[in-house]
Amino acid sequence: MSRGGASKDRSDGPERKCVATGEVRPRYGLIRFVAGPDGTVVPDVMGKLPGRGVYVAADRAALKRAVDKKLFSRGLKMQAKVPDGLIDELERQVSRRVVDLLSMARKSGDAVAGYEKVKTWLDKEEAQILLQASDGSARGKTKLSTPHFGSYIGWLTADELGMAFGRQTVIHAALASGGLAKRVVEEAQRLRGLRETDDGGNGRTEG
Repeated sequence: MSRGGASKDRSDGPERKCVATGEVRPRYGLIRFVAGPDGTVVPDVMGKLPGRGVYVAADRAALKRAVDKKLFSRGLKMQAKVPDGLIDELERQVSRRVVDLLSMARKSGDAVAGYEKVKTWLDKEEAQILLQASDGSARGKTKLSTPHFGSYIGWLTADELGMAFGRQTVIHAALASGGLAKRVVEEAQRLRGLRETDDGGNGRTEG
């Protein structure tokens, strides 16, 4: 299992071909795009918009290639217009999706925030996913370890984690297994590919 929790050999769910890399991947590793009524390319983060879709890997380099090489027009079989700032807007949408999922997990009792609560969950082996703010203290973050056979997410900011937990900022959070855990990991992996940053893992590897 790679850091972040997405298994490389998973084959569940339909697969689609990335127009930028030519690779066939599970849909959770891709972003779907459609053309709006005026021909403008629109990201379909939820995968539910009507119309012909084209898929690009959830990776900033692949998305830049799709824009620069005009691959959206080829994939959509029309003269598509790519709006300025498309990739940055996509990053914001996926970030919001992760925050919303974490908020839902918190409300259902499957997520906690705060060093002591997270440490308790880890000690009791109740946590499946450890989340730590990318802009938190490196020294403080190394005091907590990724759950054995669990996942680590370290590329959300303290403000983003704070929004998910109804606080100004959050540095440490944890999710239990089941519930929304799988969806959180998959959406967080997509966000990781869109961010021009390191993974915040502090040299961690998955247990």
